[in-house]
Amino acid sequence: MVILLVIGITASMMSGGRPAGPSIQPDALIVNAAASQTEPPLPNVANLEDGSVQLQRQQNGHFYADVDINGAQVHMLVDTGATGIALSRDDARKAGIATSIGMNDVVGEGADGTIHGEYVAIDRMSLGGKTVEHMNAIVLNNGEQSLLGQQFLAQFASVEIHGNTMTLR
Repeated sequence: MVILLVIGITASMMSGGRPAGPSIQPDALIVNAAASQTEPPLPNVANLEDGSVQLQRQQNGHFYADVDINGAQVHMLVDTGATGIALSRDDARKAGIATSIGMNDVVGEGADGTIHGEYVAIDRMSLGGKTVEHMNAIVLNNGEQSLLGQQFLAQFASVEIHGNTMTLR
């Protein structure tokens, strides 16, 4: 049984230009290893003519989106309960985001103790007709599933779930 993955990261965003460094301050972070053990995804994304995106609920009960990060496609769990953006180490590497080897910064607290990772900045993220530059995120030292939270979802005018369809307008 898959337990819902919850991440609470408080993000403070700097206005005007690229920040000198990411400024995410996490509240709590709970990483669920079972969430990364998903079945192969069903076709789940429809980009509508008006720039909206429709996602279909997958067999494990979650919504996923294929997000363009710095020119690389990253399969992310859409987590409406998460404040920020969290990338797996592999997805960060695929998107050309450099991280240190140790990643010893404490970026949150989970059920199993402290969560280690690294604060990063994403140059460019796109989903459907929405493109955002200079997004703050964290890269998790452990964990295989990247999470798309409110920091990016708030760029859409609305996020609606009707039955098994999530629409980002």
